[in-house]
Amino acid sequence: MNYTIGGIQQIGIGVSDVHAAWKWYRQHFNMDVPIFEEAATAELMLPYTNNKPQSRHAVLALNRVGGAGMEIWQYTNRTPVGPDFEIQAGDLGLYACRIKCEDVAKAEESFRAKGVKILSNTQKDPGGKPVLWVEDPYGNPFQLHSSDDWFRPKTENIGGPSGCVIGVSDIDKSQAFYAKLLGYDQIIYDETGTFGDLAGMPSGNGRFRRMLITHSKPMRGPFSPMLGHTSLELIQALDREPQKIFEGRLWGDLGYIHLCYDIQNMDALRDYCAEIGHPFTVDSATALGKSFDMGEAAGLFSYIEDPDGTLLEFVETHKVPIAKKWNFYLNLKKRKDASKPLPRWMLKAMALNRVKD
Repeated sequence: MNYTIGGIQQIGIGVSDVHAAWKWYRQHFNMDVPIFEEAATAELMLPYTNNKPQSRHAVLALNRVGGAGMEIWQYTNRTPVGPDFEIQAGDLGLYACRIKCEDVAKAEESFRAKGVKILSNTQKDPGGKPVLWVEDPYGNPFQLHSSDDWFRPKTENIGGPSGCVIGVSDIDKSQAFYAKLLGYDQIIYDETGTFGDLAGMPSGNGRFRRMLITHSKPMRGPFSPMLGHTSLELIQALDREPQKIFEGRLWGDLGYIHLCYDIQNMDALRDYCAEIGHPFTVDSATALGKSFDMGEAAGLFSYIEDPDGTLLEFVETHKVPIAKKWNFYLNLKKRKDASKPLPRWMLKAMALNRVKD
C-alpha cells in the first residue's frame, strides 16, 4: 500500500438541528473545537442523494484532548428522515459511535446527573473492559470505553470518538476487508453468545458474534498524534435477519451517515480500492480536478462501500485552520513529506478555536 492512513478523522452524524446537536455534543462529549462550519450544496454525493444536489449545513468539531471529530450534518432543503423501523442491535451499518473515556463509571455518574439516557449501565465488554452505553436526544447510541490513549494531559474525563460499532452480515469477511484496506490486523476479542451490556438495546438479548479489531502498527499522518489509536467492533446477529440501517434513505438523513479516515495519497488509494473490488463510488478529485473547498478547510474526498454497503469516506486534507483568530491556516500541500505528523504544538493550537458555552 502506497497510501498513508492517519486515523479516523470523523464520524458523520445526520441531525434535524445542527446547532442544537452541536451544543449537546459540546456539553456532553466536549466536542468544542470547530474545524469548519459551512452551509453549502452537496453536489458530488449524487449516488446517495437520489441523483440530486442537496443543500446542507455542517460543522466538523474535535475534542481538544484527542480522538476523531464529529461531522454534524443537517439537510436544509428537505426534512431529514429516520428509518421506518426500530434499529436493532446487529442491524447492518454504523450502529454506534465509540467514545474514549478515562473512567467509565465516573462518566456514568456524570451522565445520570445531567439526565442523559443510559441504555446500559457500566458493565464489562467481551474483552473484560468497562463500557457504558448511552443515547443522545436524537436516538443515536454511543459506546463509551476505557482508554489510556490521550493526545494531551486530560482536563476532561471524556475524549473524542475512537471508532464505531458496525453491524455486519459476515464477520469474517468484514474483518478481512478492514484488515486489508485499513490495517485492522489485530483481533482484541472474538466472542459468541448473549451479552449483558447489549441488553438495553432493541433485540439486545439475542445471540451475537462480536469482534473488536484494531491496528498493530501506529497510524501515521499529519494529524495522527491527535486522532489517536482506533478500533472497530464488528457485531453479527445470529438469531435473526438484520436490516440495513439506511435502507431506502438518503446519505445525510438521521443517524450515523459515514465513517471517515484521514489519508495521504488519494491516487494510490483509488487504485488499491479498485484492485480489491471496492472502487470509489464518489471521487471529488476526478469530478473537480482540484481540492474541494469547504470554506475554512479544503482537500480531496472519496467514498467506498464495505461488504454490507456501509459508507466509508476518505479525506486527504490540503488546508486546515490552526488558529482562526490570527488567520493561521496550514497548507499541507507545501509539505515535503505529507505523511509526517505535524508538530504537537501546532495541533494543540487548534484548541484556541474552542467554543465555550
